[in-house]
Amino acid sequence: MKFISWNVNGLRACEGKGFSETFKRLDADFFCLQETKMQEGQLDLQYDGYESYWNYADKKGYSGTAIFTRHHPLSVTYGIGIDEHDHEGRVITLEMEQFFLVTCYTPNSQDGLKRLDYRMTWEDDFRKYLLSLDARKPVILCGDLNVAHEEIDLKNPKTNRMNAGFTDQEREKFTTLLGSGFIDTFRTLYPEQVTYSWWSYRFQARQKNAGWRIDYFVTSKRLRPQIADATIHTDILGSDHCPVELTLL
Repeated sequence: MKFISWNVNGLRACEGKGFSETFKRLDADFFCLQETKMQEGQLDLQYDGYESYWNYADKKGYSGTAIFTRHHPLSVTYGIGIDEHDHEGRVITLEMEQFFLVTCYTPNSQDGLKRLDYRMTWEDDFRKYLLSLDARKPVILCGDLNVAHEEIDLKNPKTNRMNAGFTDQEREKFTTLLGSGFIDTFRTLYPEQVTYSWWSYRFQARQKNAGWRIDYFVTSKRLRPQIADATIHTDILGSDHCPVELTLL
């Protein structure tokens, strides 16, 4: 079973850069999107054999998530059930027979760490949400989690320390999540591999491969025997992020 996650940084723009061709080529069972930057009705994107579910931010042109699935879910939940967090379209959860699939676009702490305090509250509440799901059945979490966990996960760790996405606080929250019974699938399979999933549009960062790995598949630890592979599709363009993939047996 193949899962894809991609921060498209504006789905309408990404569609103009070949999104549909990439979607069909990757041929996933579940295709999760973050940062769609859309409101309902702005783009009619349908694919044969797929159902789609969308969560839109109240603010136009901001955030937003979507999931395309070949498998009909038992239930669908939008947000995490906390009003403070549920106006930005950041989370969709599909309950399947054997697992929960959660796609998430984690809030960015922003320049000057203006939103770091909020991010810390989000991290605690989101972890509790995941643990409540995990108590019922295994969880597959994917998305732009807006943190490079270890120094290996970004090109320039020394100069970026305490910048948004690589603060000690954000990294510690990710460590706490993993310590709560979850695994970073790519790093579990490839502990020494240097591969990034996001590059700034500035300074020719992608051409120089000066990137960050901030897009993840995180699963309940008990799914480890079913993980066949985890892939980062650095060759796929269309966004400042590239798609990441998880394959389960």
